[in-house]
Amino acid sequence: AAMSRKRSGATRRNQDERSGARNVSAGGSGGGSKPIAAPGASKPDEGGDLIGLHIVATPIGNMGDITLRAIEILRRADIIACEDTRVTGRLLKAHGVTTPMTQYHEHNASRARPALIARLEKGGSIALVSDAGTPLISDPGYRLVKEAVEAGIAVTTAPGASATLSALVVSGLPSDRFLFAGFPPTRAAARRESLAELSGVPATLIFLESTKRLAATLKDMTEILGRRDAAVARELTKLHEEVRRGDLAELAAYYADSAPPKGEAVIVVGPPGAAAGLSAAEIEARLAEALATMTIRDAAAAVAAETGQPRRRLYARALEIAAKKQADDAG
Repeated sequence: AAMSRKRSGATRRNQDERSGARNVSAGGSGGGSKPIAAPGASKPDEGGDLIGLHIVATPIGNMGDITLRAIEILRRADIIACEDTRVTGRLLKAHGVTTPMTQYHEHNASRARPALIARLEKGGSIALVSDAGTPLISDPGYRLVKEAVEAGIAVTTAPGASATLSALVVSGLPSDRFLFAGFPPTRAAARRESLAELSGVPATLIFLESTKRLAATLKDMTEILGRRDAAVARELTKLHEEVRRGDLAELAAYYADSAPPKGEAVIVVGPPGAAAGLSAAEIEARLAEALATMTIRDAAAAVAAETGQPRRRLYARALEIAAKKQADDAG
């Protein structure tokens, strides 16, 4: 996952507004690059054959969340590569699309990919979809795109729904800089280590998580990242959409006391330093609170991540607080 940030004055790709074509640089040996005409350069109503690989976003819940262009590409492609033909089949039926499908998922990707690349090299067109949302976000599409680019095959996208971006924009948390961190490790020790690596990232963090592990993951986030503002989003765009907001400790307590909800969740965690305006007394109070449940090192790291204060300074102060408490208890 890479950090995304809005940047003014960003370099724009050359576009031909009249035809919808764009130039794409395909890397090659020798340090040079050649512009490749984007697939589907003709307008949807102009007909003609599509070429190349099309990354097509599909709805994450509401069947109406698909673009007219995406439907047109799905209709005109030679074949649709999808994770589950049953899931994609329902979408195609809803929109009257009869294009044949082939499975492409994490379990068959290494076997299926050569045939897909061979079809593309012969001038064919493939629409790549996932079960829901934008392909390549936590699915095996990356390697297919990588090999297509390396082979000089034109690659383009029909953008649309994304659970990660949908959760970010309804979270109420800073969206100018964010990092998508995918699924945390399932093992507690590895998860805590991974969170510790992310604790200093100066951006809003976005995670996907199974609701069965939601309470445990939020507890680890509270201990490692500190009491940052956060949101848990489920069932986005669906009838029972839920976005629960609060700090990590509040969310961890709520899901610890509740039965695991169905499905998967998106966890959005605010950036460190959000509590930078706290007074010294308030920061010390948070440090003392953290020491009640954590080691000195973890408490210092958590409060540092939450407040933006130097970890070394907080560690030294945590040692003093722990020593004083020990002396008070002994007295």
